[in-house]
Parts: sequence; C-alpha cells; structure tokens
Amino acid sequence: MSFEQLVAAAPTPRFGLGLAALGRPGYINLGRTEDLPVERTVSAMRERAYEVLDAAYEQGVRYLDTARSYGRSEEFVAEWLERRPDTRDVVVGSKWGYTYTADWRADAEVHEVKDHSVPTYDRQVAETRDLLGKRLDLYQIHSVTPDSPALTDPDLHYRLAELAAEGVIIGLSTSGPSQADTIRAALNVTVDRAPLFRSVQATYNLLEPSAGEALGAAQEAGCVVIVKEGMANGRLADAAAFALLHQVAEETGSTCDAVALAAILHQPWADAVLSGAATVDQLTSNLRAASLLLDADQLARLATLAEPAQAYWQHRSELPWS
Repeated sequence: MSFEQLVAAAPTPRFGLGLAALGRPGYINLGRTEDLPVERTVSAMRERAYEVLDAAYEQGVRYLDTARSYGRSEEFVAEWLERRPDTRDVVVGSKWGYTYTADWRADAEVHEVKDHSVPTYDRQVAETRDLLGKRLDLYQIHSVTPDSPALTDPDLHYRLAELAAEGVIIGLSTSGPSQADTIRAALNVTVDRAPLFRSVQATYNLLEPSAGEALGAAQEAGCVVIVKEGMANGRLADAAAFALLHQVAEETGSTCDAVALAAILHQPWADAVLSGAATVDQLTSNLRAASLLLDADQLARLATLAEPAQAYWQHRSELPWS
C-alpha cells in the first residue's frame, strides 16, 4: 500500500500530527505558556507527547511527522511506538537538515542550525535510523529554499536514491516566500532519469497561500502533498485579530482553528494536513475540520485574509521562541 493509500485509509483521513511543539521546550507557536507544563523537563514533555500521541491515534490519526531538529521528538515517537504494539498502521515521517542546538532550553540564542550537506545527511540519517529503524516511512530534507544545495548536489541525490531503494519515500519540506520556486525546482530533480522527490511538505494557510498552484503541480506529478503550519504558528487561533475568521466560525458553529484547517482540506491537492497541537483539547478541536464543510462564499471571504508572501515570512521571522 502506498503512502497516499495509507493516509487515505486512516479513520481520520488527510490529517497528521506534527511533533514540532511536543519534542522540545521552545518553539515559535504562540500561546505555549498556557499550553505546556509549567516545568518543561524532558520527562514532562515526554508524558505530554505520549498523551497527545495516544489521543491522536484513538481519534484516527495515522501519520506522524517529526524531525531531527525537533528536540527529542524522534525519541518520543520511537518510545511511543514501542509502548503501543497496536500501531503497525502508523506512517512515520521525519526530516534531516537542521541540527538541534538549544540544549533543552527555551531561551537559547540559537535553537537549530541548517546544513544540507552530504556529511550532515550521513550523520542524521544514521541517528534517525538508530531511533526509528524500519518504522521510518518518509525522510524529508528540512526547510529547502531555492538556494539550497539539496536541489543541485548529485552526490546527495544518489545518497537519497539509495535510501529510496530501501523503501523509504524521499521528500522535502519548504519555507520562505519562494516556496513555489523551490517546489518546481524539486520536481525536476532526477536520479537515473527517475524523479527523486515523491513528497512535498509546505507551509500553506489562510495568510500564506502562495504555494498552492505549485503544490497542485506536485500532486499532479505524483508527489504526496503535506501541509504544515496551517494555523500560521498560532496566529490564526487569535479570533480578535481575525474577525472574518471568527465570523465564519460562528456561521458554521465551529471554532477558528477548525475553519482555518478545513479551508486547507478543501484544496484537492492536500493529501495530509498537520495538526501542530500541544494539548489533547487543541488536537480534538483541530480534527473537527475533517467533517466541516465550507461553502463557496465562505471560502472566497476567507481567501481575502491572504498576506503578501514577503510580509508573511517577515512577520514569522519576528515571532518569539517560547
């Protein structure tokens, strides 16, 4: 069964759980002070991760998305899978390309360092394999931009093709105002005349929809399309800041987060949308999007929330780690 079929066959299809907010004490999601344990020790964050993972599985989520730079998230997922022998139907994706440097501090000056070189890949794929073993289904280059050597380095491409030959899907995640350019460039990367990348993960939300057309092209080319940051790092949870979003939520008898995520699910190219929930309540609220239908008028009104890509990413770069 393919990745797409596995996700589509999930009890709650087209939803995944991202571990960025659960694997480390500091992240750039707004509202973390209220969301997380007062003492963000490794053991406290591990227990919170287990709690949300349990809830995600019980509510039908079958895709988990982690990364080397998400603190100890790969470790937490690996331990949780070991604790839950009934989870053979879970699909696990991870990412390499950023090294976590915060040393379990939310106030670290530098939280992660980006490097898409072959030596970093060799080191990090070994680290990921050491934790996840054969449970690794999808391995993505983390946060690729148009200037990344990951798009042009043939040695790296052959290394990734070797991993693909072992049955692991090779993908990339994108970031920045030129996501569409990155995606289109990635679709042209081949090894022995075969496309290398079979999955694309991109930021797409009501405020930043600029990659939409390119994501459609990626799906048409045979890639799995995963949407991250659907809540714009928590910005879209603020009903006071986005009165229109709040209005549509009232019209549908729903919540702002469910409406924001449902608008993404209305995109035919969105194979999976990640919930970045840090609590069970957030997760449950997010998943209500799976059954929420928005009409054409509501979708058109919500589309007016879009910001210029440069402005969106500038704002994101100024959000605090907390």
